[in-house]
Amino acid sequence: MTSAPAAAIPAPLPTDRRSLLDRLAEPRTWDLAVVGGGATGLGVALDAAARGFSVVLVESDDFAKGTSSRATKLVHGGVRYLAQGNIALVREALHERTTLLANAPHLAQPLPFVMPAYRWWEQPFYGAGLKAYDLLAGRAGLGATDFLGRARTAERLPGLRTDGLAGGVQYWDGQFDDARLALALARTAAREGALVVNHVAARGLVHEDGKVAGLDCEDTETGQRYRLRARAVVNATGVWVDALRQQDGEATGRPAAPIVSPSQGVHLVVDRDFLPSRHALLVPRTADGRVLFAVPWLGKLILGTTDTPRSDLPPEPEPFRAEVEFILSESARYLQRAPGAADVRSVWVGLRPLVRPEAQARDTKTISREHTVLASASGLVSVTGGKWTTYRAMAEDVLQKCFDAGLLPTRRAGVTERLRLVGAPPSSATSLADAQGWHSYGTEEAAVRALPGAHRVLGGGLTEAMVRFAARHEYARTIEDMLARRWRLLFLDARVAAATAAAVASVLEEETATDPQLAAFLALAHQYGRLPD
Repeated sequence: MTSAPAAAIPAPLPTDRRSLLDRLAEPRTWDLAVVGGGATGLGVALDAAARGFSVVLVESDDFAKGTSSRATKLVHGGVRYLAQGNIALVREALHERTTLLANAPHLAQPLPFVMPAYRWWEQPFYGAGLKAYDLLAGRAGLGATDFLGRARTAERLPGLRTDGLAGGVQYWDGQFDDARLALALARTAAREGALVVNHVAARGLVHEDGKVAGLDCEDTETGQRYRLRARAVVNATGVWVDALRQQDGEATGRPAAPIVSPSQGVHLVVDRDFLPSRHALLVPRTADGRVLFAVPWLGKLILGTTDTPRSDLPPEPEPFRAEVEFILSESARYLQRAPGAADVRSVWVGLRPLVRPEAQARDTKTISREHTVLASASGLVSVTGGKWTTYRAMAEDVLQKCFDAGLLPTRRAGVTERLRLVGAPPSSATSLADAQGWHSYGTEEAAVRALPGAHRVLGGGLTEAMVRFAARHEYARTIEDMLARRWRLLFLDARVAAATAAAVASVLEEETATDPQLAAFLALAHQYGRLPD
C-alpha cells in the first residue's frame, strides 16, 4: 500500500449532481466551455483551469465513454513513428510519457516489452531501432534496450512459442488505466475550479453576430435545458468532432468539410495464464504487416489490436468477425497455448479519430503532431486526432489556438507539466499488470475504506464502499459508469460484470435516488461477452 502523510491528503471533493447542475444554471459568462469528456477535452479543461480561466465542461454520456476508455492501455512514444522518420512526434511523446507517469504513478507506470525474434535478422534490425528510441528518450528513458538470448526471451515470456525462437529484444514503454486516468483529470480540473458535468449533452451552439457565444445543453437524465455563455468554445468530441463543426457551418453559412476518417481497434481479453508474465509481448510485423500486442493488465491479458476503417460512428461499435479471427490466429502463432473463442472474457472496440491528410495540410505544424486544431470563422475551436500519451501537449495547443484567435488573453503554458493528479502518491509499489484493488485509489484509499460496506465484496473484487465512493466523489450515475470505467470489470470479464450488476444497482440507487439502468447494462455486458458469428 502506498500513501502520503495523512495531513497532506485533501478530502475528496463531492460530486453531488444537484449541486453541479445548480452551478450549471447560474447566469454567467464562462471564459471557456468544452464539449467532450474524453482525454483531450478533460486535458483542455484542466489546463485552462490551472491557468486561472473559468471553465465548464459537458459530456453527453460519461467521462471517457468513447475512445478514451478503449485504448490498448499503453503510454508510449510511438516506435512505429520512429520507423516513419517522425522524430519530432516521437520526442514529444517520450517527454509526455515521462510527465504522465510522474503525475499519476498509481494509474500510469513503466512496462517492459519483449519482441521475440524468429528470423536471424529481426533481433539486430529491431534492436537498432529501439536503441535509437533510447537515445531519443535520453533522460526521459524508462530503461535500456536489452538484447536477449533464446533462454532469457523464453524466461521473460513464459507461454511464448519457442519453436524456432532465436532470441529477442526488450525495451521499455508505459501502460495505464485509461478510464480512471480520465476520471482523475476530471476531478483534478474540478479541484482547480472547473465545473465538469457528465450526462449533459451539448444540443447546439449559440451564435451572436456570426460568432460562437456559447452552448445549449440538456441534462440527459431529466431533459432540463441549460444555456451556457462562453468567450471560447472548444469542440473536443473526438471521432464525433465533425457533427458540431457541421452545425457551426450551417448556422454561419460556411459549410465545414469533414476532417475525421475513423478506424476501429478491437481488443480481446483472456486470462493471464496464456502469458503469465509482467512483460508485454510485441510482434512488430504480423503475417499481414500489422502489429500484435499481448499486454498484462489488471490481472488479465489484452490481445490486439486491429485497425479497420469504417464510415459509421456507433457509440458502441462491435468487432467484425475478420478482426477477431485475425487476433486469435496471430496469437496462436506466438503462444504455446492458443486462446480460442471460448477463452475470451471480454471484447471491446474503440474508434480512432484519424485526421484526413487534407485537413492536416491546412496547418503544416499539425502534421508532425498527429492531431489537428482548427478555429472556424465563427470562433469554434475544434481538436481531434492525437493519442492519449500526448493529451497534455494537445491541450496546450488548443489553448494556444484560443489565444491566437483572440478568444482568450494569453497566459503562460506549462502549468500542468508538474501538476499531480488527484490521488497521486509519491510512487507506487503495485503493478498495473496485477488485479484491481484498494491500491487503485492511490492516496484516497483510506477515504474509500472509511465508507460503509468496505468489507462487503459485490463481485470481481469490487466492494460496496467503492460504489459509494464512485457515487459521492467520482460522478458515477449508472451501473455502466461504475463497472465499465470506475471499476474496469466490464472490460476484464463481461460475464462477471453482468453477475455483479444487480448488487451494484442496489447501492447506486440508494446513493443517487435515480434509475441505475440495470437492463441497459446487462444488454451491454452481453455484447462485450459475445463474439461475432
